[in-house]
Amino acid sequence: MSNTEERKIILDLAVTLDGLIEGVNGEIDWCIMDAEMEFTNFLNQIDTIFYGRKSYDLWGQYIPEDVISDDEKEMWKLIDSKNKYVFSRTQKSDDNKATFINDNLIEEVKKLKRKPGKDIWLYGGASLITTFINLGLVDEFRLSVHPIILGEGKPLFIDIKQRLNLKLVNTRKFPSGVIQLIYHLE
Repeated sequence: MSNTEERKIILDLAVTLDGLIEGVNGEIDWCIMDAEMEFTNFLNQIDTIFYGRKSYDLWGQYIPEDVISDDEKEMWKLIDSKNKYVFSRTQKSDDNKATFINDNLIEEVKKLKRKPGKDIWLYGGASLITTFINLGLVDEFRLSVHPIILGEGKPLFIDIKQRLNLKLVNTRKFPSGVIQLIYHLE
């Protein structure tokens, strides 16, 4: 990566066919972890993860049980190795695993994008995703559409303030029925 090229912020997440990212009780049991989706390849393309505080509390420090597969162990080890930034209006102190950003969001994010390194994963949750989209800070939308309709739950896109024209740059179909769509801003 050249010195003049900024790191990309990539929104990568699973979504149901009806546009939900969680069930009504926060469930994500519908999310298929298909080995052919090569999620570890994505994790090797990034070195930083952006979390909202609630998502960080749930997943940022997650330690899996011993009864998981070797692939899952590898995935969680990779996630644990990344630089983590938590965007929070309330929690001020850093823990030993993450840096907390409380204000000057745009300036802090632009500073991080200019730092040398790999791309950045915008993990979420929904309100952080909305904030980043409304501020024009998402460079790539990488959505894995799962073959399920939940009917109700937490929608992916809420309170988006402007139209975004996107250009489809890649699609992949997996045996599980998951379709991955990758868009850039036009």
